[in-house]
Amino acid sequence: MNALKTSLVFDFLNARPIYYKKIDYERFPAAFEAVRSALPLKNITQIIGTNGKGSTGRFLSRIIMSAKGANGRNSGPKFSVGHYTSPHIMRLNERIYRDGREISDDELQGAHEFLQANLPAKFRNNLSYFEYLTLAAAVHFRECDYCVFEAGMGGEFDATSSFDTKLSLFTPIGTDHIGMLGVNLEQISRTKLNAMAKNAILSDEMNEISVKIAREIAAQKGANLAFASDFLNADEKREIAEYIKTHNLANFQYSNLKLAVAGAKFWGLNFKIAEILPLDLPGRAEAIAPNIIIDVGHNELAAAALAKEFAGKKFTLIYNAFADKDIKKVLATLAPIIKNVQILPYDAPGRELGGDMITQALDELGIAHSEFMGETYENELYLVFGSFHLVEEFLKFYNNGAKFGKN
Repeated sequence: MNALKTSLVFDFLNARPIYYKKIDYERFPAAFEAVRSALPLKNITQIIGTNGKGSTGRFLSRIIMSAKGANGRNSGPKFSVGHYTSPHIMRLNERIYRDGREISDDELQGAHEFLQANLPAKFRNNLSYFEYLTLAAAVHFRECDYCVFEAGMGGEFDATSSFDTKLSLFTPIGTDHIGMLGVNLEQISRTKLNAMAKNAILSDEMNEISVKIAREIAAQKGANLAFASDFLNADEKREIAEYIKTHNLANFQYSNLKLAVAGAKFWGLNFKIAEILPLDLPGRAEAIAPNIIIDVGHNELAAAALAKEFAGKKFTLIYNAFADKDIKKVLATLAPIIKNVQILPYDAPGRELGGDMITQALDELGIAHSEFMGETYENELYLVFGSFHLVEEFLKFYNNGAKFGKN
């Protein structure tokens, strides 16, 4: 497929709105219903929560890839699996992952052409960026044995909740996207947990408020509700801990892998924990240099996990945040591991950055701050923490030869 043709899908997607002040919750279910018969998705797991969705989904997809094929024989056919995640860091192709690699430009163009040929005219050009990519992922996964869909920011009204999910995996829920999902933890939990399928597994790290609501919703729906640990024996928990250590992963990935292993056991897969393929999802407490950690966590739960992970260390925090985040609470949570903050500006059409709220919060917390000038030094520790936009902007500096040296 020529480059000009493959560029058409990117031009089309870039013209789609990413953020809405008001969302039409009926549009995507209707669009999917119109093409449902052409997208026979199998064995769907939906992952919902505030933090850890991407890692849990990728762990599950890697387990499926590592599993023995039909009849449990090493030489038998392996399973095909698709994993849909969001947002992306550098390229939107990162969001659609099948059998160990992200979707190619040609494959994305092919999915686009399929949708343009099969969607009714009223849906072809009015779906949002996320909605259209969700359908493109469904097209790419239509021959997979297993599909893993990560919810965007919601649950009950998320585009991924239109699919025929058999298993819901719930990662820890916190107070993020306040105003869009609810005004407090109770409302946000209910919005996310209302998407519960007939079978659901909760992270062992789930807070008590969310657990109580999950049990209420499970009772109302007649759903089978369990915790990750309910599927695991002591040996498996030990093997998971060893896997985390062997692959030099952050300690908070322990609970994400437990949830993924529990999901794989629900599906009856034949696998060995030690043989799970390594996690290949960037930006999750990832060390891109001996002194530089990047993390796309952007809320209080993620901040707390990093503060625990790196207790006793002091970082220069490279940071920015959207105005709808609880900026001061995030910074206060990170304060024990922060020496100073460098604010990295970036463009995010449709979203307002924190601006003066960030500097005011830092002043109130007594944390020194300045603007990021595109320089890092090898004898300083850096934590790049915030949205996918922030990490992408930093990586542009890093990959394009930003100044590095000793100060």
